[in-house]
Order: sequence, then structure tokens, then C-alpha cells
Amino acid sequence: MRQLSIGFLALAVACASPTKSDQEIFSEQQREVLDPVKDIDLEVPLPELEKKLIDQGLVDVQTSVPGVRIELKYSTTDNFFGKDVYDDHVRCYLQPLVAEMVKKAQENLQKEYPNLTLLIYDGVRPLSVQQILWDSLDKPDSVKPLYVADPKIGGLHNFGVAVDLTIFDTQADSALDMGTGYDYFGYPAYPDREKQMLAEGKITKAQVANREILRKVITGAGFTGIGSEWWHFNAFSRKEAGEKFELVK
Repeated sequence: MRQLSIGFLALAVACASPTKSDQEIFSEQQREVLDPVKDIDLEVPLPELEKKLIDQGLVDVQTSVPGVRIELKYSTTDNFFGKDVYDDHVRCYLQPLVAEMVKKAQENLQKEYPNLTLLIYDGVRPLSVQQILWDSLDKPDSVKPLYVADPKIGGLHNFGVAVDLTIFDTQADSALDMGTGYDYFGYPAYPDREKQMLAEGKITKAQVANREILRKVITGAGFTGIGSEWWHFNAFSRKEAGEKFELVK
């Protein structure tokens, strides 16, 4: 009777304690259930254009400037050319020093207006893209420089030291009204013509006030504006950019 009890006990222990091989099989089955995506590569490859920009030393503004919003207009058809020239590239890149200046402007803006944030429409524009814009513009070559920089020479966007932007109201969930849209070529978009446009009723005092907020925070960070586009600001002059940086290809 004692021998029989010992036999049953040995059998029970054997059933209760799986062999090492059984444990390995169970663990593999468990991992398959708990980790069904273990064989899937979750890392999305960067677009080729972004790889080139990173290789040339530029930085992703959205990772450098907390809270900033990006809507690359040349990655849509909502631009002067009505053409998407960036394809799957939707992130904004700038020279590191310029990205730091944008960060300062963002901090200045949110310190005074916590519900407002910068909304960037364009940053660096590689020469390859500049050539597409130049070729797409249906105007004589002698007139084209009024609208887009000649890729043979390059402009400040091509150095990664110019930025096109506006201000976004997070409470209203919309951009501030600046009087015209982006890429509008006409006197209502000209900072130099604001007094005239106000007198003619083409823009309003409220719209100019919104532009003043933008100008205050962006120039306070070291940028300078131009007379014909309320959205465009430069971190350096053409001469300074040529001395400090290379054209982005």
C-alpha cells in the first residue's frame, strides 16, 4: 500500500511539474499571444528628402520647438503654384541656429498669449524644389525673381534661414485673420502698404493688429521682415547666410 501511494505521488508531481521542454513551448505560445506584432517593423522610414536635409545638418523644427504647428503649404496644392512639390515630406526643417530663434519667438508669444502658437508654412526649401517652382511659374524669366528666387543664385529659404509663418489660436482652433491668405501677391499682403490698404478699406485694423503680434514676437527673436509678404521673415541677410551656411540641395 505504501509503495502504491508513492507511485501515485510521483505521477502527480510529474503532471504538476512540466519538463523544461514543455515550459519552453508554453513560453513561446504565451509570447505569441501577448506580443502579436513582434515581427512587424513599427519604424516608419523617413522620406528621402528628409534624410537629405538631416545629412546636411538641418533640424526638425517640430522636435526643437515645443507646441509649434506645421502646415507645409508646398506639401499641398494650397499655394501660389497650386502644386504639391514636397510629396510625402510634411515636416519643417531649418538651420539649428534658426530653429533656436523660432523657439525664442514661440516662448515670447506664449508668455504673453498662452492660447496662441506659431504655425509654420515653410522653412528650408532645397534647390531641387526651388527649380520646380521656377520652372512652374508661367512668367518671363526676367519677371520670375519678383515671385520666386532664381535657383541658380538661391534665396534665403534655400539656405534654411527664412521662415514663412502665421499665428494659430488654439482656443478658436483657427489661424488669426491676417487680411490675406498665404502666397497672396498683391498690396493687401504688403506690410509696406498697410496704411494705404487701411485707408482704402482693403484690410482692417484688427487684421493689422494680428500682424503686429506676429511681427513683435518674431522680430524680438532676431528675425527681420520684408515689405511685400506679411508671413515671410529672415534670420540673416543674403551676405550673412552665404558666409555662415551652404545652399541646401
